[in-house]
Amino acid sequence: MSVTTNRYESAAARYFEAWNATGPAAVEKAVAAAWTAEGTYTDPLAEVHGHADIAAVIAAAHEQFPGFVFRPLGPVDGHHDTARFAWELVNETDGSAPVAGFDVVTLDTEGRIRQVLGFLDRVPAGA
Repeated sequence: MSVTTNRYESAAARYFEAWNATGPAAVEKAVAAAWTAEGTYTDPLAEVHGHADIAAVIAAAHEQFPGFVFRPLGPVDGHHDTARFAWELVNETDGSAPVAGFDVVTLDTEGRIRQVLGFLDRVPAGA
């Protein structure tokens, strides 16, 4: 694996750590480790800027889907300062995955996320 591939995989790993962190302090710490201070997150349901707003989106997802974790689906692909990866939201109790999508992230020179553009491929009815 090349050094550049590891850069994308490391960024995705920090991203999943943020989404899977539990408790406000842990989420805030993980978001700060993954995103730049002016980082953004945009998907069909949210468009936010900065660590506090990103942490709030993550907290809202935990409230809507308690007992679920975000898991990668397949490898992380990247070039230049851009990476993409697929994911699913998995119920740890029964293994169901009602939500899935993919994200495109832009990184800074240190490998921290500047921007996330998220796409939802599978959502539960009524969500």
